[in-house]
Amino acid sequence: MKTILQAKNIQKQFGTKEHVYTALQDINLDIYEGEFVGVMGPSGAGKSTLLNIFSTIDLPTSGEVIIAGENIVHMNEEKLSDFRRHQLGFIFQDYNLLDTLTVKENILLPLALSKVSAAEIEKRVNDIADVFGIREILDKYPYQISGGQKQRTAASRAIIANPSLILADEPTGALDSKSAANLLESLSALNETNQSTIMMVTHDAYAASFCKRVIFIKDGRLFMEIHKEQQSRKQFFQQVLEVLASLGGGHSDVI
Repeated sequence: MKTILQAKNIQKQFGTKEHVYTALQDINLDIYEGEFVGVMGPSGAGKSTLLNIFSTIDLPTSGEVIIAGENIVHMNEEKLSDFRRHQLGFIFQDYNLLDTLTVKENILLPLALSKVSAAEIEKRVNDIADVFGIREILDKYPYQISGGQKQRTAASRAIIANPSLILADEPTGALDSKSAANLLESLSALNETNQSTIMMVTHDAYAASFCKRVIFIKDGRLFMEIHKEQQSRKQFFQQVLEVLASLGGGHSDVI
């Protein structure tokens, strides 16, 4: 099985020599091609810090991060920018859409920057819009569509360039339950049919139940992981809740 992400002995500290706060310690983690991985844990556990490192927003204090065969820790800013554009897809809680562009233009933006042909762009936009059920709103602007449609637009943009790894940060956090379910079902379908590799940080046990594997972090360390395997999503949801209860963090913890 091809390894998409490999984290080796990740440590992240903040502060000065006199007042050091260790946010992450001894993180060793592999994510394989075609996995849908959830990351959960109580408030302050280090989930957001880990996501920031994997998304190249931040650097670890020590350790190595290898994504798609490239060690991102030692890249300069120019190479990192290029790497982000070609290898990573991002889905944020607050959508990050450009209001002056239509839904279609927002989605195709990564391809336009990569100088993909117009015919190929058209095909990919239509294909991804079908997956997320937004074909009928392609000509609308973000202010004309619902929060759920905005998030599915953002997800389409994240995926259209076929990145090696899709990083989702609380993607259902701003959505109502029906919109959240629609997004999660679309991501799950994409993972199954395209073998897209997704890592999703979430506080929501329901969202985590769509994953194939859930990793739990506590006090900056990996606590445990569980695998869905042959369980139903309802059974896996219950297992996620049980682990969260043992962690001492309810399923409504946000960070």
